[in-house]
Amino acid sequence: QTIMRDAVLHEDNKISLFGLMDVNPAVVSGFIVTGVLLVLAALARIFVIPRFKYKPGKLQLLLEELVTFFQNLAQTNSPHRNGFLGAYLFGAGVYVLFGLQAVTTAGGSISLPAPLSDINAAISVGCMSYLVILGGGIAANKLRGAANTLKDFSLPISMSFRLFGALLSGLLVTELVYYSLSLSFVLPVFVGVMFTLLHALIQTYVLTTLVSIFYGEVTEPHNKKVKQAA
Repeated sequence: QTIMRDAVLHEDNKISLFGLMDVNPAVVSGFIVTGVLLVLAALARIFVIPRFKYKPGKLQLLLEELVTFFQNLAQTNSPHRNGFLGAYLFGAGVYVLFGLQAVTTAGGSISLPAPLSDINAAISVGCMSYLVILGGGIAANKLRGAANTLKDFSLPISMSFRLFGALLSGLLVTELVYYSLSLSFVLPVFVGVMFTLLHALIQTYVLTTLVSIFYGEVTEPHNKKVKQAA
């Protein structure tokens, strides 16, 4: 009960953010993941993409497969105005977990959780996805698109709590295994991969699919029917 409460509310295990304030571990995870992704994107744009060849290598093939997957997802579910949608799905899709060690303000060691295991981060991603859908609806169909988006007012709530619940469950299972002395030697490695990374990958796919489907619905053009005279 104590572990579950702290995993949700973060009352005890906090981390000092540059000595300015005490924050939840997921906040530091979010900063690190965002920074790493931005650095990798800059390095790929400067050093990798200019060296692309007609016959791709392993790294080029991997990047092309990632971009193609999310672009095809956008084009399949949203055939209209999907240029920006593909880029957003790619950004949201690669926002995944990786584990590090940090020191809490109490002096203990803690494993940094998935950024979206914090309810605030999950709500932010859900609301951002909803704003992307709303913006696409307004750009495509003006007031009709806005109305079609606003009528699904529960969408950001459902997406936020779906992300939070799935990733938090993996975090709780991993923490419970760590706190059990008889299971805390080798098993946590496999449990962490199965219950955290697998949940993150599944929820990433679910989130991007839902966003592309709803985006496609609100951006679908509504052509006026011309009445033919008898």
